[in-house]
Amino acid sequence: MLNVNAIDVSYGNVQVLHEVSFTVREGKITTLLGGNGVGKTTTLKTLSGILKPKTGSIEFRGTRIEGLSASKVVRLGLSHVPQERELFTDMTVSENIELGACLRKNKTEIKEDMERMFTYFPILKEYGSKLAGFLSGGEQQMLTIARGLMARPRLLMLDEPSAGLAPIIIGKIAVIVRKLLGDGLTILLVEQNIRMALQLSEHSYILRGGQIVFNGATGELKDENVFKRYID
Repeated sequence: MLNVNAIDVSYGNVQVLHEVSFTVREGKITTLLGGNGVGKTTTLKTLSGILKPKTGSIEFRGTRIEGLSASKVVRLGLSHVPQERELFTDMTVSENIELGACLRKNKTEIKEDMERMFTYFPILKEYGSKLAGFLSGGEQQMLTIARGLMARPRLLMLDEPSAGLAPIIIGKIAVIVRKLLGDGLTILLVEQNIRMALQLSEHSYILRGGQIVFNGATGELKDENVFKRYID
């Protein structure tokens, strides 16, 4: 579904990604692992059209997307759920969810999808009229995912959905991700949390210093010493 081929990405004169290549298979969860500052978020911003690679190519469902705007990438079916959440805290939960459909026209379908979000995240229906800024961290993460799903993506990119959350909430997020996969969504999961990766994905890549240093079955990383060798 997604093929990233040897992309180089820089911020000004500072090169962050060096010939990064990986593949996301349709109907699967693929994990991109790595520590802080290794280029994970930069990778997602590049896939989303926010950043442009200096070299290399990105192909999504047979279409080259590395030169497209962020809005065109979303319309093609690729949605990015950012780590920072970037919610409008002075707007209600329902209003934040609906913003995810800002590029869509069919009001009936948007309403139907709003109801579908509430089946995935029942707590959001309960808090629909509540300001997003009053939600807990875990609830805000659910809201951010729901907003991303309102674009009706074929591929959902999740940037560290477990960051800053208690283990019990991480478990709830993992359950939701599995349900999304079962409903036909393809997922690129960006994480530092190896336990979450082991729970959810069959195949992983590890970024270190802006380069892919591991490409293989996630199960190979069960050995903590093996994992640390690639991360440290």
